[in-house]
Amino acid sequence: MTSTPFRVLIAGGGVAGVEALLTLRAIAGDRCELTLADAQPDFVYRPMKVAEPFARGAAQRRSHADIARDAGARLVADAVVAIDDDERTATTESGELLRYDAILLATGARAVPAYRHALTWDDRSAAEHLGGLLRDLEQGYVRRLAFVVPPGPGWPLPAYELALMTARMGFDAQTAPQITLVTCEPAPLAVFGREASAAVAAELEAAGVGWHGATFADVEKGERPVVVVHPGARRIEADRVVALPRLAGRAPAGVPTDDDGFVRVDAHCRVRGLRNAWAAGDGIAFPVKFGGLAAAQADAAAEAIAALAGADVTPEPFKPVLRGRLLTARGERFLHHVAGGGGGDGQASEHALWWPPSKIAGKRLAPYLAERDEALGLGQAPPPAGVAVQTDLGRELAAH
Repeated sequence: MTSTPFRVLIAGGGVAGVEALLTLRAIAGDRCELTLADAQPDFVYRPMKVAEPFARGAAQRRSHADIARDAGARLVADAVVAIDDDERTATTESGELLRYDAILLATGARAVPAYRHALTWDDRSAAEHLGGLLRDLEQGYVRRLAFVVPPGPGWPLPAYELALMTARMGFDAQTAPQITLVTCEPAPLAVFGREASAAVAAELEAAGVGWHGATFADVEKGERPVVVVHPGARRIEADRVVALPRLAGRAPAGVPTDDDGFVRVDAHCRVRGLRNAWAAGDGIAFPVKFGGLAAAQADAAAEAIAALAGADVTPEPFKPVLRGRLLTARGERFLHHVAGGGGGDGQASEHALWWPPSKIAGKRLAPYLAERDEALGLGQAPPPAGVAVQTDLGRELAAH
């Protein structure tokens, strides 16, 4: 007698959703009947959006149809808008009813402008979003520019990349604007530990970017925008202000959330208060929103689901390990830190600390995308001998 496959629905085809899909296929095999639901046709490698205005790279796209086919999954080209945990059903935006034994919510977060009088940029923005500003900078119309990271859950690294790459563009154009970065962090990219923070501070100083931390800001409109830095209400005048957005959760109906719409989960990313639902990615109540963490959360959830499906796997809890590839004025820095203890001062290096040396260090997503890039002739050359590589991402240095 053939047993019925364990039905797993993955709601959302971003980093967490695709990582979970690949992990479930790898560790559960045919024990799971996989369905991926997402209304968007493509998976977009959003962290590289920051590079596009500066001609430093491009956000690659992979169709969800191809990803689902490679993982042996069914694709539903629609978004999940509600679930019934008791009935184990999900409803899509078009009204289709999807049945499951377990659901993994990877529905992400909404980006909300944090300041009325600032240009809001996030990794969903098109390259043209900054086009006018950068043209004005090259022509010398922008002499003072401020980048602001609002308080709240998020990921500050793109603000540093924007500031550093803009400084380099101004230097190359011989316009050299005065650039200031305002953030609530106690030190530059402090989440990566002291060593990495010191390296980032050195990058900012070398690029001539001013830094104001341990504060929050308002943006007032006058003849020119003014960034008011608290405490003390110090005023920083600017010709333009660019801010990262605030984030808010967007969980489907039927999923309990906190006051900001984020989903609370346990150590294995099971949704608190529900029996058959897990969640990963920007939509969960975790203060740092980052693709590498989303992938690690997806792995923890996928292992727990695979164990329920009868796979021979011991689920490991989510462990926050930060691997950040920072685009700088001069090149790039690789930053690594084990959060929550055990990470020491962190690491910073101009050489790859993991392989593939991607922006999103997903255990299965990174090798999967690298293999597809290699098949298309877009892959990077293997690392030179002696480069330290995190082998827990599935590719040994010796293989190269």
